[in-house]
Amino acid sequence: MPLVEFRNVSYEIAGKPILSGINLTVEQGETLVLLGRSGSGKSTALKLTNGMLFPTSGQIFVEGKSTREWDPIKLKRHIGYVIQDVGLFPHFTVARNIGLVPTLEGWKQADVAHRVDQLMNTMGMPAAEFRSRYPRQLSGGQRQRVGVARALAADPPVLLFDEPFGALDPVTRFELQQQFLQLQRDFQKTSIFVTHDVREAIRLGSRIALLVDGHVEMIAKPAEFQQAKTGEARAFLACL
Repeated sequence: MPLVEFRNVSYEIAGKPILSGINLTVEQGETLVLLGRSGSGKSTALKLTNGMLFPTSGQIFVEGKSTREWDPIKLKRHIGYVIQDVGLFPHFTVARNIGLVPTLEGWKQADVAHRVDQLMNTMGMPAAEFRSRYPRQLSGGQRQRVGVARALAADPPVLLFDEPFGALDPVTRFELQQQFLQLQRDFQKTSIFVTHDVREAIRLGSRIALLVDGHVEMIAKPAEFQQAKTGEARAFLACL
């Protein structure tokens, strides 16, 4: 069974279609990249996945259950979410930001502390040095690492990434892409990763779903995508 499945999903705002007839599956342990231009519906697809929005028609299933059948709070805590501007609480320390969801889920304090230290060290931010800092005391790359650690903290089966590295300088972005690949090897998480950067899509994706004006134009493995002949795929590939 796919961990996430879109079945003929459409979404409209005031009668304007944002997504139309989307059919997607996301298998255990893979990274499905949603690639497309601004306004193609990529971020909307993520919000539909974790129940921030609901389809106008069709259904989305997470672990075999429709998002409409999930308790909305449980669904959101069941899915890790990483966004471009991170969204850390500025008045929380790094440790408290990372440990937020496990704490809300009722983990023992010692278990939360152990998980926080483990993830900080995994992300290359030694806990002894960084756990008591506040977001304002971190660089952009460090804040993004904290955001990834927070998404992983409660060990969710699915992770959503909404252009998480888009605002970073090229060197830091490449470093975090490499760290993302290492995390995938270490944790074997199922991820949906949104980007408009074709290089990032090819580097990180197990498969690439190309969105054009709310439609899926094609789904292909990175090597196959690089041989694509459709107009939109060729437009992206010209950027390589």
